[in-house]
Amino acid sequence: MVRCWRHSDNRLEEEQCTDGDSAASSQSRFPHKAFWVILSASLLLVIVALGLTGHLGLSRPHSQPSQIVRITVPDQTGVLINQSAVVDQQNDLVTFCVTSPANQTSTVLFDIKHGLICYKPVDEQSCFLRKMDRSDYDNVRSLLHESAHKNHFQLSGNETQRQTEFLGVLAASQVDVSTLEEPLQALCQDRSIHWTKRAEGPGKQRLVYFCIDICFPSNICVSVCFYYLPE
Repeated sequence: MVRCWRHSDNRLEEEQCTDGDSAASSQSRFPHKAFWVILSASLLLVIVALGLTGHLGLSRPHSQPSQIVRITVPDQTGVLINQSAVVDQQNDLVTFCVTSPANQTSTVLFDIKHGLICYKPVDEQSCFLRKMDRSDYDNVRSLLHESAHKNHFQLSGNETQRQTEFLGVLAASQVDVSTLEEPLQALCQDRSIHWTKRAEGPGKQRLVYFCIDICFPSNICVSVCFYYLPE
């Protein structure tokens, strides 16, 4: 702003004269004010974002490590059978290691998320696959529920319900391993995988080759027996 003086007869009168410097001063004050407005808004957004991140971090459940559960049950002759199950709650996986009286261990993987059961017998060169049904879900959920309270179960021979399932194996129904999820691929990476068909029984003309006994904390033991169907 420039002061201008005008001479009059009786007094000097003061005027305000505006030139280009005044306009420049006004323009320089506006960006300065806009800068502080933008900075304040940015800080507010950062504070809100940090608050939401903290809230989500607190509300997100922590990943649970895998848990090993042991199950001991007498067989029909009274000999104790030891089983162990690795419970992976985060990935909905339960892996049974079933030891036979001959001290041979077979592996059974329940992929709950994809509704599949994969059997890996110890003395076979193949794995066997089938879809889970309602009874399978019920049995596995009993294990998931009970394993939250303890990790060792001693089943009574008198109270245990014993069931038998027959699965027919069609040798020509080999599964493309690349179509399966990673846990199944890892379990049977060195073997072929075949679909199985559930049936009431193998029939008199067919021979049961082997069985795998799986027991659950709900006092249910399932003997899964396999036989080969003609191609």
